[in-house]
Amino acid sequence: MKVKRISEIEDYIRQNQEVSLYELKNKFNVSLNTIRRDINELEKANVISKVYGGVIYNQDKITTTAFEERNISNLSKKKSISRHCASFIESNDIIFIDSGTTTHYILDNIDRSLHFSIITNSLEVINKAVNFPNVILLIVGNTYKRSTKSFTGYTDDHIIDKFNIDKAFMSATAFSIENGASNSDPLENKTKSTICNRSNEIYLMIDSSKFGKTSLLTYCNLENINTIVTDNDLNEDCLDKLKETNVQLIQV
Repeated sequence: MKVKRISEIEDYIRQNQEVSLYELKNKFNVSLNTIRRDINELEKANVISKVYGGVIYNQDKITTTAFEERNISNLSKKKSISRHCASFIESNDIIFIDSGTTTHYILDNIDRSLHFSIITNSLEVINKAVNFPNVILLIVGNTYKRSTKSFTGYTDDHIIDKFNIDKAFMSATAFSIENGASNSDPLENKTKSTICNRSNEIYLMIDSSKFGKTSLLTYCNLENINTIVTDNDLNEDCLDKLKETNVQLIQV
């Protein structure tokens, strides 16, 4: 699968910092033309830079750090964002809670007697949801990814393509007006994109540090996001640009 190969190529370049095109060709057992096309995709996302005969990894590119480290970063902001988003969940809702270091805190702020359904690919959400006696819990993804404590991947005939979701509470590695909500993992990206396409309302839960940035792959464009919930540290330039759009911006 092309997206999986590109992700593996990115990982290989990051580990080695500088590699030749022929090294990549032999490593991934594809043609030189295929490697060149894949490299072009990574270059567009500012993941790598081309040098004579090869590529180097861009150190200033947004990268995925360990879940525990990201979970500590901006913790009070993340909890405030989640506390507010919990108020949107109503009895009998069918909701999706995305993997991430902000989204799972939603469940810390919901009445445990509430009747609703949760669809998720997050191990953190699963561990909390099992303590809700009236919740119907549905899990998507068939491969566990330790760095994000999430499940990725699913077969083409998976039920995820048929879900009817009332509200999706999404995380993102980065967000910009031009490129919308994005992340760096192709397999996670496919899940996020499918969920957004199946949801009536999309809530993007991100702290202000994510704004004005772009990661490898867009999973949802700005015009498809109903509400962005963030903190009060958003800069004036971002505020002005968002005021020109139809998205509801909530700062907590």
